[in-house]
Amino acid sequence: MPILTILKEKQRQAISLTKVTLLSDFVHCKRDRAQRKEGLQMTKVLTFGEMMLRLKPYDHQRILQASGFEANYGGSEANVAVSLALLGDEAQYVTKLPDNALGDTARNTIRGLGVDTHKILRGGPRLGIYFFEKGASVRNTNVVYDRAGSSFATAEADEFDWASLLKDVAYFYFSGITPAIGKHMQTAIESAVKYCAAHDITVVCDMNYRGKMWSPAEAQAFFAKVMPYITIVLANDEDFEATLGIKAFDGNMATGIDQIASFKAGMLQVMKQWPNVKTVASVVRNIHSVEDSWWTGLLAEDGKTYQGPTFHMHVMEGVASGDAFGAGLMHATLHDFDAQAKINYAISASVLKLTISGDLNLITDADVQAVMATGSGVDR
Repeated sequence: MPILTILKEKQRQAISLTKVTLLSDFVHCKRDRAQRKEGLQMTKVLTFGEMMLRLKPYDHQRILQASGFEANYGGSEANVAVSLALLGDEAQYVTKLPDNALGDTARNTIRGLGVDTHKILRGGPRLGIYFFEKGASVRNTNVVYDRAGSSFATAEADEFDWASLLKDVAYFYFSGITPAIGKHMQTAIESAVKYCAAHDITVVCDMNYRGKMWSPAEAQAFFAKVMPYITIVLANDEDFEATLGIKAFDGNMATGIDQIASFKAGMLQVMKQWPNVKTVASVVRNIHSVEDSWWTGLLAEDGKTYQGPTFHMHVMEGVASGDAFGAGLMHATLHDFDAQAKINYAISASVLKLTISGDLNLITDADVQAVMATGSGVDR
């Protein structure tokens, strides 16, 4: 079947799915009305970043073999917003999407899962694309970007009116992928975090370094400007050194858990260097192959460090687990979990994502609680 035919069929399926899942909007509206009636105030989280079309070859094929692709939508901050909505929290998402069927379907995908999308900007030339080539055994998973010139990448910084976008928001969440897109996005984020500082809005950043998008020197130069405004930091693996210049990991993904002492020291160094940072969290892994790995989580708060359970995972698809971790940490923070419960919840949400294909972590709070209750991880 021609690729174009497959993509058109996928688009029709996505639009059909959206019509069904719009019921989720109704459910969330009922929940919100009930909570307002009871006098409860939800805490809003606004996430900011690019949403893209993800094309994945079928059946573990390589891109050069593929005659068709599975189409989905996602992006780091969009993934976090969806996770929060499904966990029962109030999440808003800001991006810029083209005013066409692809932009509509991207928006409707997350709207149908409960995300507030009314602040999304429309216009510009195109939706960014990334090709996801799933690895197997010793062959690593690979990503190829086709995002240059997208509606989000070409947006000007002054298109984002932060006084309006951050109204009634308690947390602003972005990842290191967004400033890596270009100078306009760096300027937009600088403006956003400064507005947050002036209006008592907590800033959360998943450092999320992407070597295909910018260099460590570029990343460190940017983060030197915005770190004084960030309160919660998520940093995994190479993120510490690439974005902050702090050595916490030697680069060997097979022995991450064996380096926990180094990770803890790095986390505490972040808080020492930037006293405004109150929380640092990390996913730490021993990856033996694409399918076989061990996962745990670390948290630093109030000068102390905490470790979550360790899970031996058979990975279905190792993408967006860091976004699931960030959303789990945010949910735990919004609901005033203690430090140990925060990291237990965050890493449990993260490993659940490893069992689900696509960018979106389609789980509920009950799913996370079940993993925590069954003790399927190995406590260390």
